[in-house]
Amino acid sequence: MARTEESAPRRPAVWVNCAASLDGRLAYAGGKRAKLSCPEDLVRVQRLRANADAILVGVGTVVKDDPSLRVHWDLIGKAPGKNPTRVVVDASGRTPPEARVLDGSAPTIIATTEGSSRTYPPTVRTVVAGRGQVDLAELLPKLYGLGFRRLMVEGGAEVLSSVLRAHLFDRCTIYYAPVVIGGATAPSLVAGPETHGPEETVHLELVSIETVGEGYVAMYIPRRGTASPGTSGPSKP
Repeated sequence: MARTEESAPRRPAVWVNCAASLDGRLAYAGGKRAKLSCPEDLVRVQRLRANADAILVGVGTVVKDDPSLRVHWDLIGKAPGKNPTRVVVDASGRTPPEARVLDGSAPTIIATTEGSSRTYPPTVRTVVAGRGQVDLAELLPKLYGLGFRRLMVEGGAEVLSSVLRAHLFDRCTIYYAPVVIGGATAPSLVAGPETHGPEETVHLELVSIETVGEGYVAMYIPRRGTASPGTSGPSKP
């Protein structure tokens, strides 16, 4: 029996945001980091971060890019304020001990699984959601229960795939840089299982297109009738 909206667990309003090439690649061959955002888009991203309660990324992004996931307040002309909580999806404890997300400069949560025995610094909280792999449909209500109402999802491709395919989002913004990367090993915007037909396609509604610096930002919402239950509808983080 399908769950009704009233009986489904609540989750934060989820804003997916990423930068991609015109051919939908997130990085160069083999996952080598590509700086795709222009200066104007970096400012836009920092404003989104500043208004989010938490930022979620996959452990692959942490291993390859070592992001701080903090707000660069100077870029948005504001005095330093409270940084959003960093949430890392890490099923098996792959987060490097020297990773910046573990440096204590901002609150951090490691979303992990029942089988993981990895320990972290005292400043880091762990939230168990799923076996074998982190179940985002289980994780998001737990984050809601911890008080998070506005969650920003920044990647990488596996996390973006999981969130989009399960309709666990309210808005999605993509900055398209005016470059083409191509190739066989450059990661695409969405990874995960193959799509075998239209019934497995994720349908979106285009809300707006805006020129930002040398590229443009497209904003989408789930096509009406496809949003997952338990949300409060689209809302700006």
